[in-house]
Amino acid sequence: MITGLVTEFTKFVRATVVRATTIVMVLGISLICSSMLLAVHTADPQLAAKLGPLIEPGGWAGYLTTAAQVTGAAALLGYGVVLSWLFSREFADGTITGLFAVPVPRATIAAAKLVIYLAWAVPTAFILMIALVVFGLAGGLGAVPADVVPAIGRQFALTVLTAVIATPAAWAATVGRSMLAGIGCTIGILVVAQVTVVAGAGAWIPFAAPALWAISGGADVTGVQLVLVVPTLLISAGLTLRSWQRLQLDRS
Repeated sequence: MITGLVTEFTKFVRATVVRATTIVMVLGISLICSSMLLAVHTADPQLAAKLGPLIEPGGWAGYLTTAAQVTGAAALLGYGVVLSWLFSREFADGTITGLFAVPVPRATIAAAKLVIYLAWAVPTAFILMIALVVFGLAGGLGAVPADVVPAIGRQFALTVLTAVIATPAAWAATVGRSMLAGIGCTIGILVVAQVTVVAGAGAWIPFAAPALWAISGGADVTGVQLVLVVPTLLISAGLTLRSWQRLQLDRS
């Protein structure tokens, strides 16, 4: 396992797609939220009316609610892209053949990929949380009030949980042997989340519960409903490891 972790870590930190996605995800979400914050002061009443929580309740609470809405979709796509690349690159680069000759089991290599991915997702979530606070201060929201601190914590938790619910993309990228398959799976997760929220069943759907929990301040999702994210991770990881263990060079 150590060998697999070292190898995958080396490839991961050198990858342009990982660095680019990290930057785009952190700065992109922060800039979108701060731009909407600035738009609150626009003279256009129609635009201002569309800004939702930034108008009511406004302030830090509205800003963080908006950040949760943006993060629920944008971070999912970002994490899905990295996962899709991570589990499809061996097929795209033609290095999958070499994995059949190394002494490290293929399932162990897949497990190392997941560990490295999750190890990257947590600090990325922390950096995003800090960036949102900095952009909020720069946007003129003033000092962070004590009653908003839990919302900042929920923002961090939401981003981490979003990384978790993106893990089916790893299995899709493996089965489809392409990055597009993983990205397609990620988009499918996003669609399912949006539809179930509109239908009123989002709290019981792991793909929708984290964002709904953060946006509602924990009021619309119980702890039992939120913890359903864990089986999602376990099932996705299990399917991915099983697929890597049973990989064949010729699927015909």
